[in-house]
Amino acid sequence: MSDSIFIGGGGVDYAEKQGLTLKYANRHGLVAGATGTGKTVTLQILAEGFSNAGVPVFLSDVKGDLSGLAKSGTETHKLHGPFTERAEKIGFSDYTYHACPVTFWDMFGQQGHPVRTTVSEMGPLLLAQLLELTEAQEGILNIAFRLADEEGMPLLDLKDLQALLVWVGENAKDLSLRYGNVSTQSIGAIQRRLLVLENQGASQLFGEPALELSDLMRTDASGKGVVNILAADKLMASPKLYATFLLWLLSELFEELPEVGDPDKPKLVFFFDEAHLLFEDAPKALVDKVEQVARLIRSKGVGVYFITQNPADVPEDILGQLGNRFQHALRAFTAKDRKELRMAAETYRENPRFETEEAIREVGVGEAVTSMLQKKGVPGIVERTLIRPPSSQLGPMTDAERQAYLQASDMSGKYDETLDRKSAFEMLKERADKAAKEAADAEEKAEELEPVLRDFNAGRRYTGTRVARSTSKPARRGASFGEAMTKMVVKELTGTTGRRMVRGILGGLFKGR
Repeated sequence: MSDSIFIGGGGVDYAEKQGLTLKYANRHGLVAGATGTGKTVTLQILAEGFSNAGVPVFLSDVKGDLSGLAKSGTETHKLHGPFTERAEKIGFSDYTYHACPVTFWDMFGQQGHPVRTTVSEMGPLLLAQLLELTEAQEGILNIAFRLADEEGMPLLDLKDLQALLVWVGENAKDLSLRYGNVSTQSIGAIQRRLLVLENQGASQLFGEPALELSDLMRTDASGKGVVNILAADKLMASPKLYATFLLWLLSELFEELPEVGDPDKPKLVFFFDEAHLLFEDAPKALVDKVEQVARLIRSKGVGVYFITQNPADVPEDILGQLGNRFQHALRAFTAKDRKELRMAAETYRENPRFETEEAIREVGVGEAVTSMLQKKGVPGIVERTLIRPPSSQLGPMTDAERQAYLQASDMSGKYDETLDRKSAFEMLKERADKAAKEAADAEEKAEELEPVLRDFNAGRRYTGTRVARSTSKPARRGASFGEAMTKMVVKELTGTTGRRMVRGILGGLFKGR
């Protein structure tokens, strides 16, 4: 089975070898089943199989169990006997213990090399999903990203975005004329959500050096694909952050990798554990983006495998893209459970030897109902498969073993130290400092002016000859009360009433003659 990955034994007495054809491994897949049914072991043997075939793997270790991939299994393990018995039963004649080349990653930099991205690379759509913003708030976030591009201000970390939003708020009136209403209340809401995200540890996700995708797509000296393990046990405390990061990684792979058509084997296989976190309460725009990536990333040579408890956790449009299925047991205690079990069974190509619905309900631990793509990408007939035993260690490494492995890693030192180059925060601070200095210089110059001229420039309190635009003549301060009364009488006489009085007086005089 050089052109496929050995999965286990199916058919009568589990004697028929079941394999995942490498040519169709980039057509995506699903590993589902209730808690405790063996999903983690299936994920482990799939990672081993891809690595042995020279295919790099990226997976998230939610429970901390998968670090054992970096160590070889041993004959002293308590399950050595059952493992060898199972290998004989399914015809796994060349079963041996061996380790896989592994690189450990950790967003918090504790259990692996730090993994980072920049705010700009994350983009406003995914960031708005991460912050759970309203439509109006998402609009302001898009304005901020647009301004950063136009002003040439890199958005690398959270403090860059926070500083830019402050600048947007200070210039909200001018920006509203160009981009529409920019509400300071909405900006405040975004800032509060950024603060919550920062308190959850997201500040360590954003920054430089950013992760290079080529570091996830490596092989070792013997040609085995490197298994990249993301420590996600602590990250699961922030499920939105976990889901958004993995979706960003998929999006980056989709945007940067070249088209390769249908390769003989994938360039990278991506396992998305706890996949339901990606779709819970997700807006339609985000689900559409995941569907788009699932449809098109196949042509980039990337296979995506979702791991979840129930197939119903994955939207139907995306579920239809998952050609390789590994269905462990589902519980059916309620009417809803039975309905979902029936729907899951209906997605398989029937096997005349058994009822698929009953098989999904009855398979034991370490056994699964499988269906993998065959020639020309046609779904294979559903089969009850006894999953092969792992060759690497079942269970986690110790903390001391992991730290020693990290120190010997070829990625050691590349991502460990954070870089803080000039970006939006520093640029806006320079602008603010320059404006403050100019204001201070202007105030200092104003203080140096003679008192009369300073008062004139500052308040314009005098109406002397300096006001060139005025055509009125200044009144003499020494004018007498008599002069004032004379002017008032003359003003009255020149008015309408005054003219009537004059006509009356003159008329009386001439009439008397």
